[in-house]
Amino acid sequence: MPAERPTALVVGGGIAGLASAIALSQAGWQTTVLEQARAFSEVGAGLSISGNGMTALAVLGLDEAVRAVAYQTATAGYQDLGGRWLMRLPDTRRDPTAITTIWGVHRQRLHTVLRSAAEAADGVTLVTNAEVTAIRPGVPAGEPALVTWGTEAAPITAQADLIVAADGVRSAVRAELFPAANPRYSGYTSWRGVVSDTTTADSRLVQALGPGAEFGALRISDSETYWYGYIRNAEGAIFPDEPTAARERFAGWAGWIRDLVAATPGSSLMRHDVYHLPTGPSSYRSGRVVLAGDAAHAALPTTGQGAATAVEDAVCVGRIVAAGIGESGDMAAALTAYDKARRERCQRIVRTGVMISRFGAGVGPGLPQTVRNTVLRLTPPGPLIRFGAPIVRWTPP
Repeated sequence: MPAERPTALVVGGGIAGLASAIALSQAGWQTTVLEQARAFSEVGAGLSISGNGMTALAVLGLDEAVRAVAYQTATAGYQDLGGRWLMRLPDTRRDPTAITTIWGVHRQRLHTVLRSAAEAADGVTLVTNAEVTAIRPGVPAGEPALVTWGTEAAPITAQADLIVAADGVRSAVRAELFPAANPRYSGYTSWRGVVSDTTTADSRLVQALGPGAEFGALRISDSETYWYGYIRNAEGAIFPDEPTAARERFAGWAGWIRDLVAATPGSSLMRHDVYHLPTGPSSYRSGRVVLAGDAAHAALPTTGQGAATAVEDAVCVGRIVAAGIGESGDMAAALTAYDKARRERCQRIVRTGVMISRFGAGVGPGLPQTVRNTVLRLTPPGPLIRFGAPIVRWTPP
């Protein structure tokens, strides 16, 4: 009789969770994905995927599927709030191998590609209404891990060889295993919207910097532009009229920015306070558990690396953890190797996001704006491109 397949429970049905399930399936594992919502869906607007994200998707066999629902473009550079260029980057939108090339995609379309692939993957089961209420991490060379989910009246407990905690920045699994690693409010909130049939002249990612704020936009399809407005704001603040508040906040900015905000239907405008893990947990593993995606390393959106690093994590769950256990039978060594491969890289990206935010939206009005803008005007793009190269040029294990 064939050997029994190893089992995994993936907590969280977002990008990191679904991608991890696909990677585990490729390694021959039986995997159940637990999603606390009533359906596997994604709330959001747009995002960008850089070259490292596409490299990771290629390992999962999904790069072409994502390209089909995305828009290949590039990072254009920085403007001031009036629309004057502070730094222009070379136009690489036609070169998929360039460091500054990115793919704009609607978050829901990316999620749909991953969900469809997970549904079709061998040995993957998707479970909804599965809010995790308890976890026992187990011991790599001993007892299996246990996860309990469901209601108090009807709890379900299952054991597994491995747990992948991919349940986001407010991860219940991380809170149980690493209670000191709490998400922190960044000091910023962010509007996001998608505009159809926009007349925006530049399809590339253009970012404008102003006092206590940043605005960016890029095309995510032939007929859609995604934009975000990242502003310093009190935590939990409520705007009675979100569209009016967004228009007023960017009223003095460049015309293309005002046009995008004004063209966004109120029903599709969203805003979320931004939380991150500036230090993160002391390890990305505990017992038979590994952390992935925002549960491990929620970064500020200024890096544009959330989706890309989530898929990188998934690839490493498959190639380092699952394959490593299969080859050597040493789970502890495989989990340690995962932590070593992911934590240093991802924490560097988290720190980079904080630095970019301080140099961007973190700069106040008056003289600080003048100094920052002058520095950008006088700095050639080469050093900035070289600075980002180690992030984008990622090699799978």
